[in-house]
Amino acid sequence: MDRIKDFIREMPKVELHVHLEGSVQPQTLLKLAERYHITLPADDIEGVRRWYTFRDFSHFLKIYMTISGCLRQPEDIELITRDFLVEQGKQNIFYSEVTFTPYNQLRNTGLEFHEQMDAVNRARKWGEEELGVSMAVIVDIPREISPSEGDRVAAWAVERYGNGVIALGLGGPEEDNPPGKFHSAFDRVRAAGMPCILHAGETVGPDSIREAIEVAATRRIGHGIRAADDREMMDDLRERQIPLEMCITSNICLGLVPSPTAHPFQQFSDYGLYVTLNSDDPAMFNTTLADEFLLGQRTWNWSRDTIKQLVLNAVGATLLPEDDKEEMRDAFETQFSSLIKD
Repeated sequence: MDRIKDFIREMPKVELHVHLEGSVQPQTLLKLAERYHITLPADDIEGVRRWYTFRDFSHFLKIYMTISGCLRQPEDIELITRDFLVEQGKQNIFYSEVTFTPYNQLRNTGLEFHEQMDAVNRARKWGEEELGVSMAVIVDIPREISPSEGDRVAAWAVERYGNGVIALGLGGPEEDNPPGKFHSAFDRVRAAGMPCILHAGETVGPDSIREAIEVAATRRIGHGIRAADDREMMDDLRERQIPLEMCITSNICLGLVPSPTAHPFQQFSDYGLYVTLNSDDPAMFNTTLADEFLLGQRTWNWSRDTIKQLVLNAVGATLLPEDDKEEMRDAFETQFSSLIKD
C-alpha cells in the first residue's frame, strides 16, 4: 500500500473541478477574520475543521458565503490564490482549471471584479514563475442570482477571456435554478467563442444535465452523479463523451451519497462514460486530489494503469489548445514511465 501511496503522491496531475474560495485553508480563514474583526464560530484550526461539518447543501452554502465575506481586499484574493497554487504544487498538480465566483465577493464586500481578477492574475504569474504551476479561471454564475445579474457575470468573463479566464461556469443550488434561467448569459459567451462549463446533476435529477447540454452546450459536467437515475441519460453521455468532473468526498460530505462504495464513479467508468476525479472544495471537505485518488484506489482496487488513465482523462478534458494538451500528455507519459518502473 505504501508503494501505491507514493505513486499517487508523486505522479503528475491535472485538476478540473476545484473552487478557489473552497480551497481557503482554516489558518488563512482565521487570519482574514482577525484582520477584519469578523467573528467566526471557531477561533482555532481544529474548531474551523469541526465547523466544516455540513448538514446539507444549503448549510454548506451558508458557510461558503461566510468565507466569501472574509475576502475584502485584492490582496486577500491574491493571498488565497497563492496559497492554492502552493498546495497544488505540493501534490504535483501542474495545471488546474479553477472555478471562481467573483459575484459573491462583490455582493458581500463590494470588491469589484477587475480588482479580483487582477489579483488572481498576479498570483497566477507568481505560481508559474516560482512554482512551475499554472491555472486558468472558470468565472462562475451563482445560480440564485437574477438572469440580468448572470448577464453581468457573463460580460465580465468575456471581457477577461484569454487573460486568465478560460470559461463561464454555473454553480450553486440547482433546485428552482435550471440552466435555462441564464440562457442569455450562455448565448453571450458562446457568441464570443467562449466555452461554458456547468455544474449539473449534483443535487437534482438528470434533467439538469440535459438542460446544461441543450442550453449551454456545456463542455464538461460538474458532478453529474444523478445521471445514474436515468439509463437514457447514461447512454447519451457515453455517446457524446462529455467529461464528468466527479468529486467523491464532496458528494459524501454533503449527504448526496452515503459512502464511497455507493458512489457511481466506478459504475460510470465501467459503463464507458468519460470520468475525471477532483477535490471540489478541498479545505472545506478536508481532502486533496491526491486523497481522492487514494480513496478511489482503496474503494475499487485501482491499478496504476487505471490511475494513470484517469489522469490522462483530465488532461484530455482541459480547455487548453490541442498542441498544449499533447505537450502535457507527452511530459506526463514520461513521468509515469519512470514511476511505473520503480
